[in-house]
Amino acid sequence: MPTSLNRRTFLKSSAAFAAAATVFPFTQTMKPVWAQAPSDRLRMGCIGVGSMGRGDAQGFNHLCDIVAICDLDEDYGLARTLKTGIGKKNEKGETIAPDTYKDYRKVLERDDIDVVTVVTPDHWHVKIAVEALQAGKHVFCQKPLTLTIEESKIIRKAVEKYGKTFQVGTQQRSQYNEFALAALIVRAGMLGDIKKVVCHIDGSPTSGDTDIPKMDPPKNFDWNMYLGQAPYTDFLGDGDFLGQNNRDNRFGRTRCHYEFRWWYEYSGGKFTDWGAHHIDSAFWAMGLDKFGTGPLSIDGTNAKHPVPFKDGYPTVNNRYNTSHEFDVVLQLSNGAEMHVVSSSPDGNGVLFEGTKGRMHVSRGRCKGKVIEELKEGTFTQEDYNGLYNGKPFEGHKENFIRCIREGGKPVSDVWSHVQAVNCCHLCGIAARLNRKINWDPQKEEIVGDAQAASFMSRERRKGFEIPEV
Repeated sequence: MPTSLNRRTFLKSSAAFAAAATVFPFTQTMKPVWAQAPSDRLRMGCIGVGSMGRGDAQGFNHLCDIVAICDLDEDYGLARTLKTGIGKKNEKGETIAPDTYKDYRKVLERDDIDVVTVVTPDHWHVKIAVEALQAGKHVFCQKPLTLTIEESKIIRKAVEKYGKTFQVGTQQRSQYNEFALAALIVRAGMLGDIKKVVCHIDGSPTSGDTDIPKMDPPKNFDWNMYLGQAPYTDFLGDGDFLGQNNRDNRFGRTRCHYEFRWWYEYSGGKFTDWGAHHIDSAFWAMGLDKFGTGPLSIDGTNAKHPVPFKDGYPTVNNRYNTSHEFDVVLQLSNGAEMHVVSSSPDGNGVLFEGTKGRMHVSRGRCKGKVIEELKEGTFTQEDYNGLYNGKPFEGHKENFIRCIREGGKPVSDVWSHVQAVNCCHLCGIAARLNRKINWDPQKEEIVGDAQAASFMSRERRKGFEIPEV
């Protein structure tokens, strides 16, 4: 443990804090939780400060002293993040801007940094997270945590070995009146036995009918480092595509920034993007977030891709390639059937159908007869705290910091997340091969299909290997 953490102490009045989180612990209007003296605050380094990373940095700014930020793009990441006013507070309450880096290893080398965020493209998550754990840092890593099933095994082993607090950014678990409430309802048996679950995660956008042109990488953007373990390829971008999924991406249609999600080389499309949220929420509610549970078979025959595929690989390398239209059918170990779909009548969210009724939950609402008839006081604050492994129900980031201070397992831990993200990966594999595959949840293996099993891992580019754990 870094010496900077040893000299810090937890809040003297934790009872008062717990009481403050009793009625609406999810509210964003609460006073800062860790309002300690500057010398007693955790010091954070933020690795990856693009659109999502910038938001996470702002969310942690009142909980920690952010002393370093790191991004491969000086303009899109570093410069814009500095403008948000994040940083370290001195004794006078003045903000000291964080140091900036383009190489994440410089952040991990600092002994004064206790905790890091990892908010990079998916194919960088595990390598950086493992190295951070080895450097003695606590880690907050955005979803989806892994690129492959092999990486899921690596990061789980690393967290077990190094013993640091690790929270995954599946913040739906911290939505009090939506997904947390839905989990309590399902666990209480108020819908009866769950027979069918529909996870509507939307389909990936396509890049249209024209190829994305090659362009030179900007001088202030390290393209080779960005690619990391993935094969080296040309930088693509046209700078004039302003589709609805484009999030302030100065390269338009491209392989980087927010658009990395639509390339299997770096992500899993919507299967791992929204799937990491909705499949996780469904598994959490049904108790399938434990080792040895999950899918038994995954049928990807009803999946389409925007470019031709051969043997599970795209034959076109200059257009988005993740699935844009699908209905993947899974048989789960609890006897229920799950559909992971790109569209449904109920819209984005999770639909639970049981022997006693149905309920649909999404961000912003939870609906169904069971909700309409729900009586005040059905669930107590202790019930909600139970979802948080006995900790007070509060914001996702607050829970992470509390677990660093107090010990214990955060609400979105590595072990449960691996169960969900592996299911996401299996959906992607079945969709890419356009067939049904079988999974042994006890052995964590694809059964009877050597070609499908080969997608459980990736060959990594030399120089970008994940450290041995």
